Amino acid sequence: MSVFRTFEAEIAKAVAALAAEGVLPAGLDTKNIVVEPPRDPSYGDLATNAAMVLAKPAGKKPREIADALVAKLKKDARVTAADVAGPGFINLRLDSTVWQAELRSAIQQHARYGDTTIGAGAPVNVEYVSANPTGPMHVGHCRGAVLGDVMANMLAKVGFKVSREYYINDAGGQIEVLARSTHLRYREALGESITIPEGLYPGDYLKPVGEALAKRDGAKWRDAPEADWLPAMKAAAVDAMMALIRDDLAALGIRHDVFFSERMLHQSGAIPAAIADLEKKGLIYVGTLEPPKGQKPDDWEERPQTLFRATQFGDDVDRPLKKSDGSFTYFAADIAYHRDKYLRGFARMIDVLGADHAGYIKRVKAAVAALTDRQGELDVKTCNLVKLLRAGEPVKMSKRSGDFVTLRDVVDEVGKDVVRFIMLTQKPESALDFDFAKVTEQSKDNPVFYVQYAHARIRSVLRRAATEAPGVPTDAAALAQADLARLTHPAQAALMKIVAQWPRVAEGAALSHEPHRIAYFLYDVASAFHALWNQGTEAPEHRFLGGGDPEITKARLALIQGVAAVLASGLAVLGVEPVEEMRG
Repeated sequence: MSVFRTFEAEIAKAVAALAAEGVLPAGLDTKNIVVEPPRDPSYGDLATNAAMVLAKPAGKKPREIADALVAKLKKDARVTAADVAGPGFINLRLDSTVWQAELRSAIQQHARYGDTTIGAGAPVNVEYVSANPTGPMHVGHCRGAVLGDVMANMLAKVGFKVSREYYINDAGGQIEVLARSTHLRYREALGESITIPEGLYPGDYLKPVGEALAKRDGAKWRDAPEADWLPAMKAAAVDAMMALIRDDLAALGIRHDVFFSERMLHQSGAIPAAIADLEKKGLIYVGTLEPPKGQKPDDWEERPQTLFRATQFGDDVDRPLKKSDGSFTYFAADIAYHRDKYLRGFARMIDVLGADHAGYIKRVKAAVAALTDRQGELDVKTCNLVKLLRAGEPVKMSKRSGDFVTLRDVVDEVGKDVVRFIMLTQKPESALDFDFAKVTEQSKDNPVFYVQYAHARIRSVLRRAATEAPGVPTDAAALAQADLARLTHPAQAALMKIVAQWPRVAEGAALSHEPHRIAYFLYDVASAFHALWNQGTEAPEHRFLGGGDPEITKARLALIQGVAAVLASGLAVLGVEPVEEMRG
């Protein structure tokens, strides 16, 4: 448990004690009480909104509650000062031994530091990537892939049981286009000269598929009717594209536990079953919708449709479930898919989608709420565009894909670690510029380099200690027993407190589904470490090695070992390898 969670629990105990004394009403809800670092470190080590949260339900002024809580908290031996600020905020200062204990935990647990059981093993389904299996992954898919994968890592770190899922869109018109494109490449492999018409997929990636079909089946499909060869082309092409996609994802360090087929969803009867489920709840009716956005398009038909009462669950309009030809809408399939997730035991679901799906969020959330009697919980994250640049200039398209830059092209050039980290340096709803020149430069402006450089510097110091500080142990077990009271410099104390923030950051990022928080925090940790390193450069008495006192050296090595633990733990969540040394 983090220091911050520990003191949230202590405040809850203080509230209960005040209730027992009659100072506060019994049964006050303390779940919204937050303990966090104050915005200005000069105010103290911890700040809490407890008095502000409790004031209204307690029927008392915040200052009155704050004064009573401060009187209780001052009795805690770990609290060296407790003050009330403003309308009722409480600031606490803690004894240095609290931060020393956290540093020891970081050293001992290393990459496991920040692990908690707050998720209590609750199952969570994270669906991400889910790209149409019509070609190799492009750089736009990359951002959602990283976002989903890191969210899954975060949730697992804090104790949830996570299932990583890919929804294969292997039904619908795009698969027929893929099959026809594959048939052309098959004929090409048989020796024909082909022209790829507009509307089909022009990329070279289908050539091997056509060649494999020609080798396996000979001329069997060349002159056959389309009705005969289309199913064979669909099956072969989808299998080949999914193999390609899996390889691309593996290169990025992405894995999934489940690959769910849309085609199987249709074949299983799950869609009519889901609609029947909604019908039993009185949420399906036949009606006529207004034209979109109040404007009537030329092809608009005012006709009765099978509609889902989405507006009862927060959507803007009720949603059609069948097309004019009687087939199900894409949304109907999505309803069935999320129902299937719920039936598999996932009351918590996360979908990672492209920004072009933003308008789809309300209806899917409405469907989940309806299907689960509001017991299911769906969070939808959307990823904005990634613009590829090279020294500020747009990157040209890839021959392999025909019309876009592939994910594999990017990973092969800069490595998966760079790609993964950079994809999290902006909130996902913001556009992201990925400049090959900037993401590979060795400077403070390149966050992945700056964080990796901090870890590499620490590992370098620990290696050098064997010769420059003989007799001072560098193994984690020994450093965890260092006399940390010897760390008296304010910058050292500040760095210790930053280390202690990691469990809180990891938990907060996981519960809010915001991986970028971790990337930001690691950059802050690296900045604090580099600043302390620079002090040693300017003033030799602050260097990690040297100085003539082995106990001080051991304490300083313990401090940076704790920093390395946080960097390793955070990078592991991001799926990035902490490097041992930097190479030019």
